[in-house]
Amino acid sequence: MPLITDLIDHLDRLLTVEEFHDYGPNGLQVPGPQEVRTVVTGVSANGQLIDAAVAEGADLVVVHHGLFWRGDPQEITPLLHRRLKPLLVADVALAAYHLPLDAHLEHGNNALLAAALGGAEPQRFGDYGVRVAFGGDGLTIGELTARVRDAVGGREPLVIDAGPQRIRTLGIVTGAASDDVLDAIGLGLDAFLTGEPAERAFSIATDSSIHFLAAGHHATETFGVRRLGELLAREFGVRHVYVDVPNPI
Repeated sequence: MPLITDLIDHLDRLLTVEEFHDYGPNGLQVPGPQEVRTVVTGVSANGQLIDAAVAEGADLVVVHHGLFWRGDPQEITPLLHRRLKPLLVADVALAAYHLPLDAHLEHGNNALLAAALGGAEPQRFGDYGVRVAFGGDGLTIGELTARVRDAVGGREPLVIDAGPQRIRTLGIVTGAASDDVLDAIGLGLDAFLTGEPAERAFSIATDSSIHFLAAGHHATETFGVRRLGELLAREFGVRHVYVDVPNPI
């Protein structure tokens, strides 16, 4: 069985975590066994995911949203205790990759979502997002909406239909990134896609004549962490199980 240090070093290097000043620590957050047979991946380190990982016999859990965030209380709260206890009792390690996993142009949330939508090779958009182009006559808002819905597993996105009839350029920043629509407007893009909308997004989009789509914070960020599990399975021969804890937000 591979060493956990080898798996974590591989992910840290792949995602160049040292280049990011993040809201929480990237990499190993909770130590566990020295060797890994089973890796469970999921979007957020909540109790349901951790319980499912323990039930799967996980040695390592890899998530996008980890346990520790800047500004959190400096003690083990009842909420943190509920999440830590099953990991410690079952001797399961946990690692998290946040902004590095959003930003990666091959294995990141934004790049993989762009690929699922059929856009051309993604280019960097802002700090962590991507922008893609649609060839030919582009897409209608109905066609783009259908592609987004299919990409996120059937969830119906929120759509503010305020842009041009044909969409040729799209900016994507998954998660909670409504205000990045301003960067899309500055670049003259036809549409912008994020996960979790802010109230002000409606008037920004309508006043600026740009399409705005929000397909769910959780739903738009399932891609990268699942890819990490697939890479570890291929690279190290570990068993990988992706666990989706449904989240409507």
